[in-house]
Amino acid sequence: MKHTVPGIAVFLMFCSGALAQEWQQRGDWAEVFDAAGVTGTIVVFDERTGSRQIHNAARATERFIPASTFKVPHALFALDAGVVTDEFQVFRWDGTQHEIASWNRNQDLRASMRNSAVWVYQIFAQQIGESAERGYLERIDYGNADPSGDLVSFWLDGKLGISAEEQVSFLRRLYRNELPFQLSDQRLVKDVIIVEAGRDWILRAKTGWGARTDPQVGWWVGWVERTEGAVFFALNIEMPDGAADLPKRESIARDILRSIQALPSQ
Repeated sequence: MKHTVPGIAVFLMFCSGALAQEWQQRGDWAEVFDAAGVTGTIVVFDERTGSRQIHNAARATERFIPASTFKVPHALFALDAGVVTDEFQVFRWDGTQHEIASWNRNQDLRASMRNSAVWVYQIFAQQIGESAERGYLERIDYGNADPSGDLVSFWLDGKLGISAEEQVSFLRRLYRNELPFQLSDQRLVKDVIIVEAGRDWILRAKTGWGARTDPQVGWWVGWVERTEGAVFFALNIEMPDGAADLPKRESIARDILRSIQALPSQ
């Protein structure tokens, strides 16, 4: 056994290097980010061709606070823990006035995901608890799996971090129902993250806004299902102008996805 550890380490280093070499740098995608006036990265894994394409490879491996993209795995945790029973369960608004109007009403799982209602997921965190949150994070190998900080905001301003490459890895496992959760729960979460669809494609995605970090970070992660295969993506950008930069998350990613015919042209 003493002699196998170095061998394994060398093997893993080789595999890691080989994987890194598979990514195709897309210099033309830099123009999309430049036009938007932001620094960022996007990772695209295209199962139609098996290609792995990337802009800003260094940033793609850097971990950032996941913000509301964490609602996707968090919903799985809540379902597994019994905090959420099904898509019809209603979470009652307590009357607290939030700046985002769509939060000021009762929510079910679908509405809470669509509205990105933080208070619903704070209920989830309180009922799940930090120890179980950490256990779930470790089970799915989610970023650094560290829920340290305030229990009701560790994904917004705590130590939890995940990279764009790791986001894509997580999404691919969810797509294939390969996460350690009930098949019905994985299918339900995939259903509630549908953004839009056409006759031969479905877009499932989630935004995120790390408004409490400096610099602020914006996310858009998900995948487009096509008959020929799924196209996974994870984008994050710096947001020096805060809320004014929010539309740039989707606009950049959509431009790139349209350029590779993952999304239909406008």
